[in-house]
Amino acid sequence: MDLRGQNAIVTGGAVRLGLAIAHKLAFEGANVCVHCHSHAGEVQGVLSELRGHGVAAVAVAASFTEPVAAAQAVFERANSELGPVSILVNNAAIFEAATLASTTEDRWRRHLAINLQAPAFLCREFAERLPEGRQGSIVNIADWRGLRPPAGHLPYTVSKAGLIALTKVLAQELAPRIQVNAVAPGAILPPPGAGKDALKEMAERNPLQRTGRGSDVANAVAYLLKSEFINGEVLHVTGGEEL
Repeated sequence: MDLRGQNAIVTGGAVRLGLAIAHKLAFEGANVCVHCHSHAGEVQGVLSELRGHGVAAVAVAASFTEPVAAAQAVFERANSELGPVSILVNNAAIFEAATLASTTEDRWRRHLAINLQAPAFLCREFAERLPEGRQGSIVNIADWRGLRPPAGHLPYTVSKAGLIALTKVLAQELAPRIQVNAVAPGAILPPPGAGKDALKEMAERNPLQRTGRGSDVANAVAYLLKSEFINGEVLHVTGGEEL
């Protein structure tokens, strides 16, 4: 897919990996609808930066704790301001440490709603609204933990494992018009609120002995979007951490 002139939605696109992805798509010539929720204060500055690439950029605020209504609101905004959407990047997620003993019903529900249900219903809106005769592409931002689950982040890890399963199922259901792939990042950014030693500790856990950058994930997303014969793939961007 040539990204120039395409209309894209990036969920959680105002900060961190989502911001890097939104910038990459805008740099490649795509118009971008940035979804945000808790970072609505930063989004106007983000839109100005994206427009600096010569593309259109709009924002939509929605809480994915209500995944069906939020998915509809995101697409209504994108379609009305940009036109039909041909690229969807499901990036928004929450990441909280919890064992089985410490997992509350609310924590379980929020992780599944935001990290798994919202992407599923966004994919449904995407497929239903894609104009006849148009090709589309979806990239889900997963996590290497979804395929090699460690202990300690139970609701998060289960939600990301589900996102990988969703990717593989929809790659079959939505073909041939829509390709569905995933990127599984590793040591890229420290968790929000982590101390200054977090990156050093993360680097020590992978063979390359260093952390990646947001641009590494963004480039992987762009690669999958541009590729015409990759479908149902989970591309690791981890430095080999999952090995």
